[in-house]
Formats: sequence, C-alpha cells, structure tokens
Amino acid sequence: MEHIVYALPWNHPGSERSLSVFRFGSGDRKAYIQASLHADELPGMRTAWELKKRLTELEARGLLNGVIELVPVANPLGLGQLLLGSHQGRFDATNGKNFNRDFIELSEIVSAQLEDCFSTDQSSNVRLIRNAMTNVFETLPPATTQLQQIQRLLLSHACNADVVLDLHCDAEAVVHMYALPQLWPQLKSLASHIGAQVGLLVEVAGGNSFEESCSLPWLNLARQYPKFPIPLACLAVTVELGGQADTGRVESKAHAEGILAFLAEQDLIDGEWPDATAPPCEVMPLAGTELLFAPHLGVVSFLRKPGDWVEAGDQILEVIDPLSDRVSTVCAGTSGLLFAIARQRYAQPGFLLAKVAGHEELRDENLLND
Repeated sequence: MEHIVYALPWNHPGSERSLSVFRFGSGDRKAYIQASLHADELPGMRTAWELKKRLTELEARGLLNGVIELVPVANPLGLGQLLLGSHQGRFDATNGKNFNRDFIELSEIVSAQLEDCFSTDQSSNVRLIRNAMTNVFETLPPATTQLQQIQRLLLSHACNADVVLDLHCDAEAVVHMYALPQLWPQLKSLASHIGAQVGLLVEVAGGNSFEESCSLPWLNLARQYPKFPIPLACLAVTVELGGQADTGRVESKAHAEGILAFLAEQDLIDGEWPDATAPPCEVMPLAGTELLFAPHLGVVSFLRKPGDWVEAGDQILEVIDPLSDRVSTVCAGTSGLLFAIARQRYAQPGFLLAKVAGHEELRDENLLND
C-alpha cells in the first residue's frame, strides 16, 4: 500500500489540513473509491475503513489485478465543521457551496486538445482522453480555496479510472444509486451485491456533481465525435449507503464485501467471490423522483418508512402545529418507492421531508436537491 498525502493550501495558522489517498496494487486497470465527500455522511467512511483492511490483505496475497485507490476521508474541510455539537458537512461554511457541486467539466477542455488526434483504434482513443484529462490539472492556475483544491485532487485521481465509486448516504434511507442510464447494465450486479433497492438514472442531473464529472465527459465526447470509437470508459456511480446513522459493523462489512465482489467481476481482483444473488432492484428515472415538502411549521410524524412502496394519494407524513392545532397530511403524488426521509422532526415551510422514486417523469431540470 502506498499512502499519498497532499497538503491543502489556504490553511489558517496552526490548523493545517491534508488529503490522504491510499493506493493498492499495480497494473493498467484502475478503480477509484472515495467516501464522505459530504462529510457528515459517514457510512461510506466506515465502509471505506473495512475496504482498507481487506485491500491490504488482498494486496499481500497478490490478488489485485490492477490499481485500487481509496480515499476514506474525501472532505477533511467539511469533517471539521462542527457547530454546537452538530456536524455541518454538506456545505462549505465559508461560502455556502455544496461540496458535491461545480466540479470541472472536462469534455470541453479535452475536446479542444484532441480534436485532430482521434483514430479508429478504441484503446488508443481511451489512452489519449485519459492522458489529456490528467494533464488538465497541471495547466490550471493555483487553487484559491481549500474546496477548489480538494475537488481538483479528487477528480484528478478519478478521471483516469475504469471504475469510480463515490460513497454517500441520505438522511434516513434505503441503499440506492445514481448513474448514467447507459451504465446501468454494468452496475446491476453492484446493486445486487450491496442490497440497493433503487437505481436512479439520468444523463445530466445538473450541478456538475463528482460522479457526473467522471462519467459524462465520455458520453459527450462519443456524441461529439461519432465517427471514432469512444466508449464509456469510466464506470462511475454514486452509491448511497442508506442513512446517516447506518454505520454499524455488520452492514459496513457487508457493503465492503459487496464492493470487492463487484471489483472482482470487473477483473480487478482475483480469487473466489460470491455471485450477485439478490433480485434486480427497481430502476427509475431521476426525473421521476417526487420531493415532498413541509407546508408549515410543526412536528413531523412519518406514516410510512423508507423502503415502502406507496401509491399516489397514500399518506406519507403529517405536520402538526401543537399550538394552533393545525395538522397537514402530506400524500404521495406519484406511485413509487419511498426511498429517503428527513432525520429532523421539526419542520419549517418548504423543508424537504421525503423522496419518492417513481416511473413517471415529473421534473426536467435541477434534479439534485441541494
């Protein structure tokens, strides 16, 4: 194992931060796994620790067929944002920006560099694109914030990988995944290995999230140069490992073993690994996700739990004002899987309380709630 440490710029005196990357194995193929880019989403970090131990064992036994890079703490900046004992890890406290938005869009930069370089050799095109992506970061001006530098470092390690897993979680939720529709056939077994209950598919969700910035450039380049063989060479997915409280030992080990079994299917690991036996999970368009909000102030009582299938019109929750006795029942407007609910039980008007994944498309832009 190689431990790579990057010192982050723009530290306050006496409070230096760094980003750690653990590299296992060697070879031409590569997987990249990061956890807790939203720093208060800790199930991925717990699972990454299990992966770190297992990858150390597998490397010692000579069972790795390629490079596997692991970033257990993808956001040291957000990890330290504690306010009165409450972790604030989703947004940068200095500017309010979501840590998983506004990553560099690589396809335009790469296209300008390689316009006359593509050939009929698919492998050659993949190498050209990956080299160009990697070189982008060497030509950028110095980062002006820690957030910008963290984002550049993470993407620079992921952009040349065959497989990219970005480990997140929701508030209270079932395991679910976000990915390009074109990649889902290759990701179905991962969903089965980790017990995902729904795959939410979209080409452009908006916001330039990390996973989208890894996979979408390949789709953009393939469409821009249809005469040349350019595959979707980065199998990138956002994996939501349940809810924020799901950091138990048993589920973390199970998720780690499921991820390793999937990497073995991708020929990155040798040895005997269990087949994916769970039934296929639901697959929905991300545009079919209905967001349910609080209509007024009050205490929230959920009437259904994550993982329930609901029909349009079913009661999902109620919001109660104990002084005015106002009670509002919020119902599903679509049929689908109730896959995530809020952890807070006191709501303000417009507060996001629940998400239902349905088959019917309801929205057409800004599909990621901030």
